[in-house]
Amino acid sequence: MIRNITIIGSGVMGTGIAQSFALNGYRVTLNDISQEYLAKADIRIQADMETMIDEESISLLQKEQALQNIKYEIDIEKALELSDFIIEAIPEVLEMKWKLYSKIEKLISKDTIIASNTSTFPISRLAENASFANRMVITHFFNPAHLVPLVEIVRHEKTEESILAKTIELMRSIGKKPVVVKKEISGFIANRLQTALMREAFYLLNEGVASAEDIDTAVTAGPGFRWAFTGPIEIADFGGLDTWQRVFDNVAPELDKAVSAPNIIKALVAQNKLGAKSGEGIFHYGEETVSNKLNDRDRSYIQLNQIKKKDR
Repeated sequence: MIRNITIIGSGVMGTGIAQSFALNGYRVTLNDISQEYLAKADIRIQADMETMIDEESISLLQKEQALQNIKYEIDIEKALELSDFIIEAIPEVLEMKWKLYSKIEKLISKDTIIASNTSTFPISRLAENASFANRMVITHFFNPAHLVPLVEIVRHEKTEESILAKTIELMRSIGKKPVVVKKEISGFIANRLQTALMREAFYLLNEGVASAEDIDTAVTAGPGFRWAFTGPIEIADFGGLDTWQRVFDNVAPELDKAVSAPNIIKALVAQNKLGAKSGEGIFHYGEETVSNKLNDRDRSYIQLNQIKKKDR
């Protein structure tokens, strides 16, 4: 039985993942290379849970119990002592991940499952030097990890069926919606779909078809509104495949076919206009504006989760 979870990496993703497990009764050890990082993680987790209390998603008692379930540990050997399931959430640098795997394979039991939260690397590359490829999966959470239900699970050709089954069940036990990526493919499922949409959004912006605000509204008030409950393939079924055949035939030839980042993004990056992190991108941001927008976003996600739970 999986009871002890170790999260390696206490950044935004690591802390969100830790909360998901702790709130569902799992014992979580959050590991990082400095006490400073872990202290910041603790502050972030407590703030996130306060927002959930404000939105009546959890109670004060649930928060206190979850915080008691989380241990912060700088010593990786101690962090892995009782671990049943490890999630690596360190920076997306392949050599760093290989170095970590080499270290942990000497410290874990023969039954421990090892997962990576990567959205960048194929599992065959992650596992190519590892002795535990048969017990390795990718569990790709989405930011904010404690609120977004989706987890993409990617298996290696050597991954045992029992490991995949245990991982799926574990994700479901913390309220996640796991999907299995059956073939190794860049971007997995969700990021491929998201990138296709964003490529067209930036094309429309660059062509002056509509403002950035109106393009975003066209998604959030239109397809995005429906996608919260009905996926694109089912929408095609509901609309009629003959109708969608005509849509594809008429619109697909006119869609953007760029094979690299949109020019508008390249130009802004060259000017160090990176979006919210630099204060300017497509939109302009003040520090308070970003904080308020993220807070509003998280509260909306909590409310949407509550609605979707009632819809089950």
